Amino acid sequence: MHIELGRALVGLFLMVGVALGADTKQKPAVIGGVAVDNKATEEAAAPEVVKIELTVTGYSSSPDETDEDPFTTASGKSVRDGIVATNLLPFGTKVRIPEEFGDKVFVVEDRMHRRFSNRIDVWFPSKSEAKVFGKKNLEIEILPEEVES
Repeated sequence: MHIELGRALVGLFLMVGVALGADTKQKPAVIGGVAVDNKATEEAAAPEVVKIELTVTGYSSSPDETDEDPFTTASGKSVRDGIVATNLLPFGTKVRIPEEFGDKVFVVEDRMHRRFSNRIDVWFPSKSEAKVFGKKNLEIEILPEEVES
């Protein structure tokens, strides 16, 4: 599991570097003294979906589960369907949880208590829906930047 998570995080950091403007169209790469053309380098470096297994839980905007402003996320946005909270990924990262939600795309807009580092929390409109969802170990897909929600 630790090796899988390490590989996933390396892939994620590469995706984030590209999303933050890392220049992927630099001079040709030199491998073994031979220049490799940019097109081949770009295709090899194309961001892919990164899959990792995490504990997935549900939460709602009830005051006992949030801070003093239960309807505003840590990123400053209003809560809504499709929001997830995690401390593992940057704000704006898009993820899917296919085993439970199919092709639905979620966006990281909130944070969890700092004691939860390898977990993702799906927002639900009511506490009862969050409780019904419960706590599950599921594979999540971290999507490349260009995937639309």
